[in-house]
Amino acid sequence: MAKFRSETSLHPTAKVRLLAASVLAALILIFGLIHGPVAAKAAASPVYPISGYFIYGSTSDASNTNKLRDIKSVGGDTVVTFGSLLKPSSLSAVPAACVLNGVNCAKAATSGVNVNRYFTYNDNSSWGTSSLVCPRDKTLASGSTIYTVLVLPSQGTGCNSSNGSYDVVVITGGTASISISLGRVATTLGMKYYAGMPAPVKRTDVTYLPDLSYQSTFTRFTERFLQYQGKVNNVAGLAGFYHHTEMPLSDGAIWDSVLTVYEIQNSAIAKYLPTRSALVSPYIDSRSAAGGRVTTDQVRRSVNNIAHTANGVDLAIAVQDGMGTGKAGTFFGNESGNAVDQYAASIVGNGSWGSKYLAPNRDYFIALADGIEGTGAELWANLEGMAPATSQNPCGSSLRGQTTKSRVDKQLQQMGNSPVKVISFMWDNYYTCSGTWTPLFDRLKTGSTTPVITDSIFYGNGDVLVTGYNLSGGTVDVKWTDTAGRTHEKTVSATNYNAQYGTQLGMNPRLESVTASLGGTSLGSGKYYMINVVNGAGVKNDAFYSDRG
Repeated sequence: MAKFRSETSLHPTAKVRLLAASVLAALILIFGLIHGPVAAKAAASPVYPISGYFIYGSTSDASNTNKLRDIKSVGGDTVVTFGSLLKPSSLSAVPAACVLNGVNCAKAATSGVNVNRYFTYNDNSSWGTSSLVCPRDKTLASGSTIYTVLVLPSQGTGCNSSNGSYDVVVITGGTASISISLGRVATTLGMKYYAGMPAPVKRTDVTYLPDLSYQSTFTRFTERFLQYQGKVNNVAGLAGFYHHTEMPLSDGAIWDSVLTVYEIQNSAIAKYLPTRSALVSPYIDSRSAAGGRVTTDQVRRSVNNIAHTANGVDLAIAVQDGMGTGKAGTFFGNESGNAVDQYAASIVGNGSWGSKYLAPNRDYFIALADGIEGTGAELWANLEGMAPATSQNPCGSSLRGQTTKSRVDKQLQQMGNSPVKVISFMWDNYYTCSGTWTPLFDRLKTGSTTPVITDSIFYGNGDVLVTGYNLSGGTVDVKWTDTAGRTHEKTVSATNYNAQYGTQLGMNPRLESVTASLGGTSLGSGKYYMINVVNGAGVKNDAFYSDRG
């Protein structure tokens, strides 16, 4: 069956997925020819397509329960927290209250051995006796503060250093644990939680790169962190760990130190908690004026490089879409000459989408799917749930502002069908702040039935396969130009509703499909066609969608 879509610009993976979608759609159409059109069925209880959120956790089960229930009410099943920094320090900087028998706790724990370096770590958790592994490790309470001292070998593994020198980490925490509470609450609610991993500080000379001058200590501390988590947080709700050391999707060698951090920590996860997975979140920066000018080819290579840091761990790469920071653009080809919106303009200046950004996010996500193919890693998306701040969209004192529901819908459709899961930065405060509009959390609830179109295929027999979210029932309106140059517009019933479309093709399980049968017609080569859907709830998509034959 012929189909109208330019495939010459698609990469091999995109072609394979497009072919698979075509075959499935063809089978559905054949079923319809034999048995008659299949009426679109109503979908069950629509929820917004975002299924996970970055959050700030609490040590309080009650607070975490309220937050996770709110997230679950809008379709979220996953939460992610950030980790803390392992900071180089000094003996004099150890908190004065950290005292053992009247002696500085770090000094007391290392009596009789040589100390190479001192470090501090604070993740608001009570590591305590569960984290003690070696004879020199200590823990003590001072009021409501729990101090834990880990004495790590500067060389070698285990408890004894091969060169007789040790590094000391003084951990400051409270009487309760954010990570343990979130693991417990997520388990109770049937949700998944990704705990933030430790991270090194940034270099002083190149401030966006991790400082690996203490790589050995960082490696040993990562191992101890995971051993501790395995003892106190070995619950079903703990899905894995999040690397909060960030990088852009660039294949430049300058980013090799970030890849090294991922490799170190993924190896440790595989060794100490092999049933848990890992999550990273690099970002798209497609600004034409940006120093790197990162192309889709570079993104393809970069995501492949990141995928190869897995070291035996199930790795998900949740790509930040750059729309909340103005680093990327969501526009279709026939919108490239349109002016950027006011939020993007506050970052890149006035001008057209096509002049300010190298390519739309749609092209980047196609390249990402191609680059990750065959690596064993999963492609997720991290939708930035805010907008560059202007005087029109404040969000408290945040550097970013509130965003609109239609902008979020457009971000979703630009991701297409490539990501198997969509999560979002960030619940606190961007989904909960009030300002120009009510909180985005409330707007997602009231707008949960809005259709979102993510992709389409225009077949040679006049049938159009439409994929996305909340598509069941209602009608599909298509505007197109045929091979003779004649323009048409037709509204037809949405048939062959398939709630399992994403699951059947190994895509995002929330993806659905419907078919619009336009009758015998053609689509002009290179011509754009536009689609709008009104679903069974009577709601129309509020974000523009187009594709090209």
